[in-house]
Amino acid sequence: MGTSSTTTAAGVGARLYEAADWYDAESLLTQDERRVLARLRDFLDREAEPLLAEYWERGEFPEQLARPLIDLDLMEPAELTKDGPARGIYQGFRIFELARTDASLATWYTAQAGLFRTAIRVGASAEQQREWMPRVIDFSLKGVFSLTEPEHGSDIAGGLSTTARREGDGWILDGAKRWIGGAATADVLAVFARDAADGQVKAFLVDREADGVTLEKIHGKTALRMMQNAHITLEGVRVHESMRLHNVDSFRDVAAMLRAMRSDVAWIATGIAAGAFEAALAYVNERRQFGRTLGSFQLVQEKLARMLGNVTAGLSLVVRLTEQQAKGIYRDQDSALAKMQTSLFMRDTVALAREVVGGNGITLAADVARFHADAEAVYSYEGTHEINALIIGRALTGQSAFTR
Repeated sequence: MGTSSTTTAAGVGARLYEAADWYDAESLLTQDERRVLARLRDFLDREAEPLLAEYWERGEFPEQLARPLIDLDLMEPAELTKDGPARGIYQGFRIFELARTDASLATWYTAQAGLFRTAIRVGASAEQQREWMPRVIDFSLKGVFSLTEPEHGSDIAGGLSTTARREGDGWILDGAKRWIGGAATADVLAVFARDAADGQVKAFLVDREADGVTLEKIHGKTALRMMQNAHITLEGVRVHESMRLHNVDSFRDVAAMLRAMRSDVAWIATGIAAGAFEAALAYVNERRQFGRTLGSFQLVQEKLARMLGNVTAGLSLVVRLTEQQAKGIYRDQDSALAKMQTSLFMRDTVALAREVVGGNGITLAADVARFHADAEAVYSYEGTHEINALIIGRALTGQSAFTR
């Protein structure tokens, strides 16, 4: 893809991210980590890339990629986990590699490896984790994070209206969730609901095929068209107490999950910017106008430099944030800053990429169009620009500007 160096699954030759990684953040990866990422890139280039334009236009996910992608063993690769879990820097670059190929692929994978896994890691008891986490890692238990509602997104902390009522040895859930990516192929839905007894938010693993669960595909999207988002209706859905996430007792526990997950979205935003930049760079070095390649014109080179600056700044943010989190430093304002700023860098980069590609920038043939459209979804999900700005502002001033 783009002008990045060629790699094979057998090993790593030149740098993986030579074009987009100007300050060589890749050097923080070990050789084993780079080999795993090279294996991923080889799969994406050979198997995924030829399908993307067709399936994006059809608004369907290429299901034939799911099992081979799972079988790559990317979440906790055996060669990286001899002494413990895979490092955060590797996990970030895994997201980056997926996103620089396609935003829907990255969103699909992180729905399991990021959102659902975080729900189990943060929300499940130690006993529940022992039972479920190995199955999350090998995808034998597929799940999705079901928080957003039809009428509540940015105000979900106070506005969450799905209810949970205790009855005997279980709970009865009523309500609706919206924009839940991957729900149609999940085994369970991690549903967040307000306890009717104490008003606090609880979390439950709901069987996708349970009585009272209805899923409807959301049609008419102009971004993340390959990702299958669902509107979920819950009517009198019974869930056993054993399927409640026992460490979720209030929205504060949900906020701890969001704090960790926003860093994943910042990596996605940076990967999208890198993919758009690489696609634009390849195009202008081949396309000729006025007897010269577009890449030889001053105005085009200025835009390329701005795109590279955005990608470089984004990588600097997400790498440093990941290093801090690896030390156990998780702060709302840190992940909010990374998500907010990398999304701004991404939005500017995809616009510049479309601009230098000209009219072909609105066709799927040049790749740039996918990045340009998909960026709008990433700009808004996991916290809008305004919400993240207010989180940062609260940390800066000690005063909350959120409306109540």
